[in-house]
Amino acid sequence: MSDYAYVRVDGARLQQTLGDLARIGATPGGGVTRLALSDEDRAARDHLADLMREAGLTVRGDDFGNMTGRRAGTSDLPPIQLASHLDTVRSGGRFDGALGVVAALEVMRTLDDARIETRRPLEVVNWTNEEGVRFEPAMMGSGAATGRFERDWVDARTDRDGFAFGAELERIGYRGTARDRPAKAGAYLELHIEQGPTLDDAELPVGIVEGIVGITWLDVVVEGRADHAGPSPMGTRRDALVAATALISKVQRIALAMGEPAVGTVGRLSVEPNSINTIPGKVTLSADFRNRTGDGLDQMVAELNETAALIRSEGEIGVSLDRFWTSEPTPFASNVVAEVAGAVADLGLPERRLWSGAGHDAKYAADVSPAGMIFVRSRGGISHNEQEWSDPRDVEAGANVLLLATLRLADAGG
Repeated sequence: MSDYAYVRVDGARLQQTLGDLARIGATPGGGVTRLALSDEDRAARDHLADLMREAGLTVRGDDFGNMTGRRAGTSDLPPIQLASHLDTVRSGGRFDGALGVVAALEVMRTLDDARIETRRPLEVVNWTNEEGVRFEPAMMGSGAATGRFERDWVDARTDRDGFAFGAELERIGYRGTARDRPAKAGAYLELHIEQGPTLDDAELPVGIVEGIVGITWLDVVVEGRADHAGPSPMGTRRDALVAATALISKVQRIALAMGEPAVGTVGRLSVEPNSINTIPGKVTLSADFRNRTGDGLDQMVAELNETAALIRSEGEIGVSLDRFWTSEPTPFASNVVAEVAGAVADLGLPERRLWSGAGHDAKYAADVSPAGMIFVRSRGGISHNEQEWSDPRDVEAGANVLLLATLRLADAGG
């Protein structure tokens, strides 16, 4: 048992901070809409900056809008970073992302209350545009800060209304400098709700995350010929939507044939001209594939390409696939996972190890720093939904795992 096994977060204070943050961008259904670089995102950032300063942290921001609050250590070794994000999906929940940021802040407050100094500095990080809802792709701030994306490319990304990332970052006043990007860390920890049913089905409050599955996103464009729905004979039609349905069905069948934990989703569909009495001439759709191995991801994409080629060969229908983003499968650092497991044991909690089926900023952080994650049970496994909910006892348990794992890593040798 560690020397700090009896140090605990203030659960009531943690819940109060979560509740205060959830009012920024609150929706009528009890959820939150706080899209990246929106006015609501700016208000949440302002609130977080105030809270970090009140906790005695030194606050800085980088050229992608990533925010860092630093607590000094007794040495100048690379810090322990505790991170997540404040942006949400449309009509999302109050826990996704925000829990990790608020729990990280609560760790800092708890250490101050207990007058505990750590050897390594500690940092709270709020990553920009984790969700990738307004500006694609996801995990953009962490990917840019760790060298995956170039600044000019990031700045030029536009939302559906044509607003550019860089211009919107300037508009909300959160453009910082490249020298203030989160540095390589001694270790990186991210607390997050599970976004799946594993812990809830097992009736367990927390989970030890061993890695993140690979994800790849594709844009698919199907082009036929628009024509009148009445006088156009069935045999001569070039119906783009009929062809698109074959691709949508194939995404489902590919994932089912691959077996768990592989999944495939078509989540976005645009039909043109989208008129009741006109044969669709163009369909644009998305495909999201996830697999624990890179070879598995490649195979899923290859099978979809085979169906596209078959459609092209059977008629005058054009199909193009653009695999525009891939997040490779990422196993986490064994030493970080071990310290999380040690914290779980210190708290007398049951140990459950699992992989994440959703992407998180920890994936890109792991490119440059030893990383790990902690999951908190989400009721029914629901997320990206106004009904998203985690019991306060589970939230407090997860925050205490984060606290004790942080202390173990902050005082570790090296």
